[in-house]
Amino acid sequence: MMAKACLLSLFVAIAASRCHALTLHGKLSMRNQLTRSKFIYSTASAVFFADMSSLVLGSSPACAAEENPRYLESEVQMKYGDDANGNPRTRGVLVRRLTGDSTPYSFPSPRPIRLVKEWPEEPPFKKTDFFRADEGDDENFYTLPRLVYHIDEPAVAALTQYYRSNIAAGSSILDICSSWVSHYPLEFKKKMKRIAGTGMNPLELLANDQLTDYEARNLNVNPALSYDDNIFDVVTCVVSIDYLIHPIEVLKEVRRVLKPGGKAIISQSNRCFPSKAISMWLNMNDRQHLELINGYGKYAGFASGVAYDITASEPGNPYNDPMYIVELSK
Repeated sequence: MMAKACLLSLFVAIAASRCHALTLHGKLSMRNQLTRSKFIYSTASAVFFADMSSLVLGSSPACAAEENPRYLESEVQMKYGDDANGNPRTRGVLVRRLTGDSTPYSFPSPRPIRLVKEWPEEPPFKKTDFFRADEGDDENFYTLPRLVYHIDEPAVAALTQYYRSNIAAGSSILDICSSWVSHYPLEFKKKMKRIAGTGMNPLELLANDQLTDYEARNLNVNPALSYDDNIFDVVTCVVSIDYLIHPIEVLKEVRRVLKPGGKAIISQSNRCFPSKAISMWLNMNDRQHLELINGYGKYAGFASGVAYDITASEPGNPYNDPMYIVELSK
């Protein structure tokens, strides 16, 4: 089917929440960042994005004086097919952003997990280790924006609290495999020098109000990062390393863009899209995943990593998603 140029506009209306989190400003051309891929995973007909509206973060004076709310709720409206040959439609989505604060959960001190696997000098991986059940174009799979969470609220909150305790104010941060949320504390937008993001879906990145700048990039096609050497203090990757088919090459790039003494914080739970996770990952348990990430780091040139269990606890509920961290230092 021949691609059709379409116009997509993104609007945000704030629901009755305690703080106004997003406002609409201007236009941002995304024509050069978007791949003209079909919405083959959408229930709608094939659509392509051309232009998008730009979002900026704004807050009411009252919000800054309050304790951080638990949720920020908004309505996202997407208008597409609004060209001469299209069928104009508007699709609205109600989204609830989890701030990680004002929750009933408790956050024990990170529990160290000893990494014991001794990796050989050369990577032992086979090509088949990185095969996936769905080898189709990733840009098709991720073209439809998913303004949802892939881990539960206790896991999100645990990660947010970990970031707050382990990333210094004034840092320059890069979030790889990013989406519409980065799980950083609300104050990071003001306290950090820079928060850059790179991910598969430009619309999700556009809706991420914590990013100061972003670039849509498919790391499974091109693992290179478009940033200068030694410019970030911290690189984060949230529950996504299991989807990378070139993880060592990506982590070599992460190491390159980190400043000396900088660190990568790679978080992982026990959820995934099984069709897109690599076969080796699917055949491992949580403990083995942490050893694997540490192995990737070794072959990318990092020092031996440290791992933690940061899983939150909730009274009366022992079944929350686990949350683990592997930190790799340059």
